[in-house]
Amino acid sequence: MAAALVLPLVSITEDPGTPAVRGDDDRTVDLSDDFVVLPEQTADDTDRGWGERSGGNDDWLLAERPPHWD
Repeated sequence: MAAALVLPLVSITEDPGTPAVRGDDDRTVDLSDDFVVLPEQTADDTDRGWGERSGGNDDWLLAERPPHWD
């Protein structure tokens, strides 16, 4: 079930007797979990964005670990 936020209508006229103009403030905003504003990871925060190969070198780093880390 998708959640929705309905914003109240606010009069932007000087005269309280004049009907308010309905605009963008009255639209329903979808707040479901499927709505993505920003991605979890940007393109420059990947191995390729840092200029590295995609294979990684974790095995080599673990093998070359300094003795005082054990």
